[in-house]
Amino acid sequence: MTPSPPIRIAVAIPKYGLVGGAEGFVFELTERLAENRAFEIHVLANRWRRQNRRIVFHKVPILPFPRWIKPVSYAFFADRVIRRQRFHIVHSHERIFRPDLFTFHGIPHRTWVQKARRKTMSLFDHATAWIEKKGMGCQTLQQILPVSGLVKDELLTVYPKVASRVTVHHPGISVGQFMGLNKTVCRADVVKRHGIDPSNIVILFVGMNFEIKRLGLVIRGIAGLPEAMKSRVTLLVAGKGDERRYRKLAATLGIDRRVVFAGVVDPMAPYYLAGDIFAMPSYFDTFGLAVLEAMAAGLPVIITNRVGARDFVTPGVHGCILPESPSDAAMTDALMGLMDDGHRCRTGENAQNAIREYTWEKAVSRIADLYIKMARGTAP
Repeated sequence: MTPSPPIRIAVAIPKYGLVGGAEGFVFELTERLAENRAFEIHVLANRWRRQNRRIVFHKVPILPFPRWIKPVSYAFFADRVIRRQRFHIVHSHERIFRPDLFTFHGIPHRTWVQKARRKTMSLFDHATAWIEKKGMGCQTLQQILPVSGLVKDELLTVYPKVASRVTVHHPGISVGQFMGLNKTVCRADVVKRHGIDPSNIVILFVGMNFEIKRLGLVIRGIAGLPEAMKSRVTLLVAGKGDERRYRKLAATLGIDRRVVFAGVVDPMAPYYLAGDIFAMPSYFDTFGLAVLEAMAAGLPVIITNRVGARDFVTPGVHGCILPESPSDAAMTDALMGLMDDGHRCRTGENAQNAIREYTWEKAVSRIADLYIKMARGTAP
C-alpha cells in the first residue's frame, strides 16, 4: 500500500527560535511536529535559528522603514510565498492576510494599545490592526486558537462572530528541564550563591519587565508583613528591569536586606526548585509560562486575574488569584496565607499535581490531530 504524501504545513512567524514568549511557543511546537512523518513543515520567517533539518525555511522580507510598513511587509511577502507554494494548511502565529489556522498569542491589537498600554494608536498600530481585521475576516480561516481563556475573552469582545471557530489551546511545559535535578541540592546551591539564609522562605519573582510584572507590589506586600514573618523571608528576583529603582524602594521600606537580585538566569529550573512561593501579580500577561514552570516545580503561586495562566490556578488549592488592581494589603494577605509551612507544602504539591498533564507532547498531539482533521476536511 502506497503511503499518503505528507501534509504540507506553513508556519508563519517573523522570528523563529529567537527570544520571546510567542517565539518560544512556536519553536517548541514546530520542532516536535517536524518529527512526525505525516507532516512536511515549512516556516515563513524573516529570521530564524535552525534546529531541525526536516524543516524548510522560506525567507520573508520585512521592510524596516517607515515603522508602519514592517507588519504590512511581512503580511504581504508571506502571502506571496503562500500563493506560490501548495500548502495544505497555513498555521499563522502572526497577523497575516489569509491564515487557515491562527494561534492568537496576544489580544486584539487595538485593545492592547488602548487598554493595556493606555496609549494613542500610532500609524504602526493602525496598520497592525488593519492586517489583523483582514485575517480574522478572511474566508480561509477555519480555526482560531487563543493561548488562554483571558485571550479568548478579549478576542470575542472585538470579534464576536468568530465564536464558533475559537478553541483555547494552552502551551505545554517542558517537564524535562527538572529531570535529574535534586531539589535539596538546587536549594543549597542557590541560597549559597546569593547569600540567603537557608532557613528563610524564598519568594521567587521572575520577569523581564519589573513594572508590568508588578515587582513593586511584591516588595510592598513583603514590607507589610509582621516583623516576625518578615525576618524569615527573602525575595529572590530573577530577570531584567530597572533594578536601581526597586532597590531604592526596598531601602525606603526598610527591607533592602530582604531583597536579592539574581539578574537574568539560565537555566531557570534550579531557581524554581530553590523557591518556596512564586509571585507574579502582573498588570497583564496573556499567558505567563513561568507560572506553569513554577507550579511544575512544586511552588504555590500568587498571580492576578489578568494573567492567562489563571486557567490552571484554583484559589486556595494551588495558590492565590488577586484582583486586577490589588492593594498592597491584599498582596500582604496572600503572602501571609502561605507562611505556614504545612499549608504551603500542601498547596505546592497540589500545584505540581495539577500541572503534570500539561506537557508539550500532549499540546503537540492536539495540534497534530487538528492538522489531520483539517487536511481531511473533518475539523469542526
